[in-house]
Parts: sequence; structure tokens; C-alpha cells
Amino acid sequence: MEKKFLNIIISLQKKVILNLGHTEKMADINLTIMEEFILLGFSEYPNVQVYLFVTFLVIYITILLGNGLIIIITNLEAALQTPMYYFLGNFSFVEICYTSVTLPRMLVNLWSQKRNISLLSCAIQLCFFLILAAVESFLLAVMAYDRYVAICKPLYYPIIMNHKMCMKMVVGSWVSGIPVMIMQTYQVFSVPFCGSNKLNHIFCDMPPLIKLACGDISGDEFFLFVDCFLFGLIPFLMILMSYIRILGTILKLSSTTGRSKAFSTCSSHVMAVCLFYGSASIAYFQSMSSSSGSRDKIFSVFYTIVTPMINPMIYSLRNKDFIAAMKKLFSKWGG
Repeated sequence: MEKKFLNIIISLQKKVILNLGHTEKMADINLTIMEEFILLGFSEYPNVQVYLFVTFLVIYITILLGNGLIIIITNLEAALQTPMYYFLGNFSFVEICYTSVTLPRMLVNLWSQKRNISLLSCAIQLCFFLILAAVESFLLAVMAYDRYVAICKPLYYPIIMNHKMCMKMVVGSWVSGIPVMIMQTYQVFSVPFCGSNKLNHIFCDMPPLIKLACGDISGDEFFLFVDCFLFGLIPFLMILMSYIRILGTILKLSSTTGRSKAFSTCSSHVMAVCLFYGSASIAYFQSMSSSSGSRDKIFSVFYTIVTPMINPMIYSLRNKDFIAAMKKLFSKWGG
């Protein structure tokens, strides 16, 4: 399958190079070199490879345990069978998938010191990473809308946010980005790569791949813009609009206790949104600049690995209902 995929990509890249006026012989030379990439990762720090492996392994286990615990508790505890926790359980599942696309490969590279990745593996990793990033972005918007309805339209909340509607929102978050992301991955790998095959990043991502392209990258840049607009800016604006209305409603409340309770139900989600969009925006703007290096990788580590580790702590430690449900479940297991 990998050989068949490689032949398809090479034939597409040959056409692009020939259209640019190069000879077929030159196309063969360049494309033979680009059968795989070398993920440099943190190879510039050879003395700390073992420490990095242990650190990332602990982080990955923490992500699996933290988000897995949220999924288990929100499904088993009757008191948490509400739309908010239904979305939180799905969000935690996406976080596990999101990190599992990149982190296991990083751990293997750190342990074996073999950093090569085939063209097919790189394309699959990029495609799944983009799809799951889009899902997470839309789920954050859905969770903001849930808080908007709960605070601004509490009497209609059970009607609007019924189980059927919640399922539709989750399914919509999953399927909406798949066609665009598949096309985007196809576009990236249809452009020929030449020169160095060293990918100065921790995983296969759009900006570092575009930097290695030697053909016409206007299509890549267009899809990157569409990606950022559809799956970054639009969900963020939806979240922003939801919280503007939520803030307006909260400020109208006469009770200080009511305001405090309303703010507390939103604070965890606001922190998660700031972490995800803040670190992702910095990472992408940094990686698209002319200079690239350790800072790009550090920001990428933060929004792809550190944020999924922090989110379970944000949602669980700041939520009295979740803490009570967790204690109840542990007491059952212990008793």
C-alpha cells in the first residue's frame, strides 16, 4: 500500500515539475530523494534525549489517565448525565486521539534515535492531525454554545439541548472538517519536495512541509488560509459571540451569588479556549515566519501535548460536581 501511494505521489509530482519546465530526469532525481523525511525533533539537544523521552512518556500517561478518567466518570455517574458533561467526555476523547497522532511517534524517535518517516506515514499523520484539530476547535465552540443556552436561556435549555441535538452537534464537529482536511493533505503532497528532506519539526505539520516544497505552493497557502479561516477563526468568533452574550446576561444579575456561580461554570472552558487558541496561534505564526527553530517546536509541544494534559486538571479540579462524582466512584471501587 505504501509503495502504491508513493508511486501515485511521485507521478503527481512529476507532472508538476514538468509543467514548471524541468526535465523528467531531474524530476526522477528529486523525487527519489524525497521518499521519506527526517523529523529532526529535538536532535539539537543530544545530551537530554533520555530526559525528554521520560518527560514525554509521563505526559502521555497523564493525558491518557486524566482524559480517560473524565470519559469514565461522565458515562458512569448519573448526576453527570447532562449536555455539558456529555460534551466534556467527547472533548476528552478527542484530546486522547489528538495527542496519540503525534506523541507515540515522538517517543519512538527519542528512544530509537531513528527519525525517518515515510511519505505515506507523514501524510497520514498530517491528515489525522488536521482533522482532530478541527474537531477540537468545533467542540470548543459547541461547549461555548451550551454555556450560552444554559445561562442566557435557562428555561429553554432542556428543550434546545436535548440528547438528539447534542449528538448532532458532536457528529457535526467530527465530520465537518474531514473532506477539507483530506483535500488539504492531498494538495500538500501533490507538490514536489526537493533539496533537504530534513523536517525541522516534531511531527508532520503544514508550515514546515510547505517550506520544503519546491513547486508552486500557492495551492498549499490557499488551503492553509481556508483551514485557519474555517476551522480556526469561525469557531473562535462563535465562542467569542457566545461569551459576549453570556457576559451581558451575567452583569444583569442582581445576586452576587448568581454571578459567581455563572462565572464558575464558564471559567474552565474559557481557560481551555485561551490555552488552545493562544498557543496554536503563536505556534503557527512563528512557524510561518522566515526563522524557524526551537521556539516553533516548544510552542507546538505546548498546544499539542501540554494543553491536553492540563485540560483534565482545569475541568476536574475547578468543578465541585465532578470532584464529588469522582470521590463517589472511587469509594465504590475501594469499598
